[in-house]
Amino acid sequence: MAEPIRIAPEVAAALGAGRPVVALESTLIAHGLPPGRNLEVARELEGVVRAGGAVPATVAVVSGTARIGLDASALEALALGGGFAKAGVRDLAPVLARGGSAATTVASTAHLAARAGLRVFATGGLGGVHRCARESWDESADLVELARTGLAVVCSGVKSILDVGATLERLETLNVTVLGYGTDRFAGFYLADSGFPAPWRVDVPEEVAAVLQAQAALGLAGRAVVVANPLPAAEQVDPALHDRILAEGLAAAEREGVRGGAITPFLLERLHRESGGATLEANVALVRRNAALAAEVAAALSAA
Repeated sequence: MAEPIRIAPEVAAALGAGRPVVALESTLIAHGLPPGRNLEVARELEGVVRAGGAVPATVAVVSGTARIGLDASALEALALGGGFAKAGVRDLAPVLARGGSAATTVASTAHLAARAGLRVFATGGLGGVHRCARESWDESADLVELARTGLAVVCSGVKSILDVGATLERLETLNVTVLGYGTDRFAGFYLADSGFPAPWRVDVPEEVAAVLQAQAALGLAGRAVVVANPLPAAEQVDPALHDRILAEGLAAAEREGVRGGAITPFLLERLHRESGGATLEANVALVRRNAALAAEVAAALSAA
């Protein structure tokens, strides 16, 4: 088996010097955006992190090695090569053992980034409790991983196709701190407001850093801090359109027997198609904003 984890030289140098580093997940690039556009966005996100004064570390498994930071050729292969599976935490060992390549989910990115010593991670929307979970027990592995991985996770809430209220309840049960950034409301992914309040509010990156420091002082550094960063109302998907398409998609999934892991891509694809691409553009906008905020948080942590 190849070396299990390889930290890119630039990332290793930044970590050694105490400079800010931001982890970026790779499932969005390999599986969430159209070919061509995905490479453009991957490069843009790394550029946004650099503009914020931090070093980007896109995480993926390449030829049996978990890579913390990708060079240009690996980033291009991730976006355009087509040979990258999708790996959650439970999939990492089989992929590495077989010498395979895979994009990492929120959970597996968080795990690998924390193991490499990173403290800040930017993504789009978290997984959570599915709307049919009372019957299916369908709940994202993201939640369990957040309860045992000490990172600041800058996101736009949980995916709006999920049961947001139940997800917030699970995060409370798992003792995961949730912060609303610049708002008292919990971010709604494609929507500025999920309809639920944020448990706590912060308004500047230094406040996020202070929460992380307090958490460490209390012996709670093994749990993530979720920083829910909402889209501005002007950039969100029209809420009425979103709700109509989602309701129709849930009914279609029921009719067609779509279950388990297939339901999320089914609903996201339907939202993209029926919204005329508005959800895709919102997704790019929100992950761009999250990368920028994560760089500021990482810089505040480094300066603390």
